[in-house]
Amino acid sequence: MRLGPSTIADLQQSLAKANAAKSRIEGVDLTALNRVVEHTPEDMTVTVEGGATLAALQTEVRKRGQWLPVDPPDSSITIQQLLATNASGPRRFGYGTIRDYVIGLSVVLADGRLIHSGGKVVKNVAGYDLIKLFIGDQGTLGVVVEVTFKLRPIPEMERFVQKRCATIAEAQMAIQSVLHSPITPMVLDLHDFFVVLGFDGTREEVEWQLTKAGELGLTDSATVDYDKAFHQEKGVKKLSVLPSKLADAIVAIGKAPYVARAGNGVIYYRGEQVPWPTPPIPKQLQQRVKDTFDPNHIFPEVA
Repeated sequence: MRLGPSTIADLQQSLAKANAAKSRIEGVDLTALNRVVEHTPEDMTVTVEGGATLAALQTEVRKRGQWLPVDPPDSSITIQQLLATNASGPRRFGYGTIRDYVIGLSVVLADGRLIHSGGKVVKNVAGYDLIKLFIGDQGTLGVVVEVTFKLRPIPEMERFVQKRCATIAEAQMAIQSVLHSPITPMVLDLHDFFVVLGFDGTREEVEWQLTKAGELGLTDSATVDYDKAFHQEKGVKKLSVLPSKLADAIVAIGKAPYVARAGNGVIYYRGEQVPWPTPPIPKQLQQRVKDTFDPNHIFPEVA
C-alpha cells in the first residue's frame, strides 16, 4: 500500500487504519506537504514540512542570506528523504551532517500518533535523543512530517582548489599535510587521484587559506561538480572506514571509480562489493526499537 496524504491529519488516519489491519506500507508520498511553515531570519531557524524539496527550501532561505549547510548530490530529494537517509555531500567535512542542524521535528508513528521532539529555538534541546533516532532510520520507524532547522549565513566567498597525485600514497601524504596544517577546509575530498579542498568565509579568510593551500601544492582551480556527476549513475556503494585506513580501502576497491570524503573516511564507489571488516550491527537493539515504534511492522523492515 502506498499513501499520498493531503494533510497531516489525513496521514494519521491512513496509518492508524493500516496499523489496525496490519497492512504493509510500501511508501508515503508527501508531495502535498511541502510548505515552508515559518522562517525566522533573526533566529536563523526555519520550519518546513517533510514533503518540501531541499532545493526549494534552500531557495527560500537564501532570499534572506541564509542556507541549510548540507549538499547531497541530489537536491531534489524531500526533507523526509534527507533525514531518512542522512544524506550529505562534499561539505560534510566542514559542516557536518543534517543531524547537526535539526532542533525539532514532528513524526507520525505507525499507529497514527503525532509526536513532537525538540523545539523552534536553538537553545531548546528537549528530545535530542529522539531526534537522532529518526535521522537515518530509512523510514522504518515513522514519517517525518515537519522539521525545524538551524541555519547558517551564506559565506561571502567560496573557492575550491585541487592537486593531481600520481599514486594513492602521494594522495595520502597530501591529505595528511592538510590535516596537520593551520588551514580549515570545509571540503576535503579525494577522487580519481585528485585531492580537492574547499574554503569559504570572508574574502580575507578564504584568500589566506588559499595561500596556505598553495604552499602545500594545491593550486589548480576546482569545483565539486564531480560529486553530482558520480552519483548520477546507478550502482553506487558506500564504505565507511577510519580516515587513517582510507588509502588501504581505496586500494581494495581497485580500479573502480570512487569519490571519498577523505577527512571523514566515507567512500562512495561503483563495482564489486568490497569485503571490509566493520563493527557488528546491534541487531537486537535495532529490533527492540522497531518493535517499540512499529509493533505491527507496517513500515519497511530494518536493513
